[in-house]
Amino acid sequence: MIDGYNLGLETGTGVATYARNLSYELHNLGYRTEVLYGGRAAPSTQQLLREIAFFDPSNVGEAPRWLEFLRYVNELIHSPAGVRAKPVPITGKVIARTYRSRMPYYDQISSVADLWSRAYRHFAIYRNRMTVTLRDTPQLMHWTYPLPLRMAGARNIYTIHDLVPLRLPYTTLDNKRRYHRLTRMLLRKADHIVTVSETSKRDIVDLFGYPEERITNTYQAVDIPAKYAEKPEEAVKREVEGTFNLTYKGYLLYFGAIEPKKNIGRLIESYLASQIKTPLVIIGKLAWKTDQELKLLNDSTIRYLEQVDTLTFTRNRVHRIDYAPFPLLVSLIRGAKAVTFPSLYEGFGLPVLEAMRLGTPVLASTEGALPEVAGDAALLVDPYDTHALAEAIRGLDGNAELRGDLAQRGARQAALYSPERYRARLGEMYRRLLPAGAAAAAEAATGTPVLADADQRFR
Repeated sequence: MIDGYNLGLETGTGVATYARNLSYELHNLGYRTEVLYGGRAAPSTQQLLREIAFFDPSNVGEAPRWLEFLRYVNELIHSPAGVRAKPVPITGKVIARTYRSRMPYYDQISSVADLWSRAYRHFAIYRNRMTVTLRDTPQLMHWTYPLPLRMAGARNIYTIHDLVPLRLPYTTLDNKRRYHRLTRMLLRKADHIVTVSETSKRDIVDLFGYPEERITNTYQAVDIPAKYAEKPEEAVKREVEGTFNLTYKGYLLYFGAIEPKKNIGRLIESYLASQIKTPLVIIGKLAWKTDQELKLLNDSTIRYLEQVDTLTFTRNRVHRIDYAPFPLLVSLIRGAKAVTFPSLYEGFGLPVLEAMRLGTPVLASTEGALPEVAGDAALLVDPYDTHALAEAIRGLDGNAELRGDLAQRGARQAALYSPERYRARLGEMYRRLLPAGAAAAAEAATGTPVLADADQRFR
């Protein structure tokens, strides 16, 4: 079983992509795969309403206040004993094709009402993990994020993607004392720790003195369905130019969250200083501490910049697009002259590999795990040096031979992070952590795992 902590976010995150890919690979390895969500409970015992509540938790109707109060009191009394997860019926009565690209693979979905907030309240009071119980307990619970939760009767492993709140504390809104206490507690009580790069593994060892042998680095996989990655070039060109009024192979692109770690402020400053005519397109939701990052973009005295939404576009130098659906985002990446990703720190940096997989040259940062992941297939620049970043942007924009070389190197580098290689790393780890019988049964069930198309694997 894995958790759905980030899978419930409407527009997704890098951790959501990680969890979704993990669910499919667990299935491909032959394991029964379940997902635990923590959304609101349906205001009824009827199966149909519980299914409706899963897909539309905000509009299922409020429970009476007296019932909410009784639930809260009950939680305070019984929280130390844990909470019980209940199955969510997914029968197909709710038409859910809209969510196809965001759903994980699952054999069963279970849920606990408001699990995530309840778990953090429990941790604040008891300084320990809240216990979740299931009627049919999984043999292994893989928490895809450092959550103060444990599954009773299972081995509990936790993925720590990075330690950015401790390494770059000024870039996040986390309560640093609570984050430090939670991380230290999980390291002490986890059956195993998983991470996604040698950089993150080294941070865990160095900052907490944690035994290296109790951490497994699985890296991640770059997995883009062929129907998007191999769409005819002419179709990609029509999408990019028709939907966003951009010129195919005529813009630089950044995609990802807009928050301090991503270094958008210096990217915009360096781009403007480069004085190139190629537009810069920024795709991403506003996250936190964005005012300073977008100061140049939002300054009304700078007339050649304009912030835009997905309905209004200009040919000014910097475009900001709030959101693009995944199929359209793939086309935007393929249609870009180059992708820029000068992050101050990453535990992995999936956008770099996604761009490489799609044949787009990449400018990335020398910090965090990015050099480890990009290898020699990206133009790496000190993200704090705006002059060096501006020169790199000028060089990449004006040198077709460099872009062609990076695109070729990128394809080879992305192949190192294929689903097949990722699956092999996961399989080796789970064979060590699961009971021998479970691992052997999974291997016998699949033989040689075959990766199916993501849409075909959707249940």
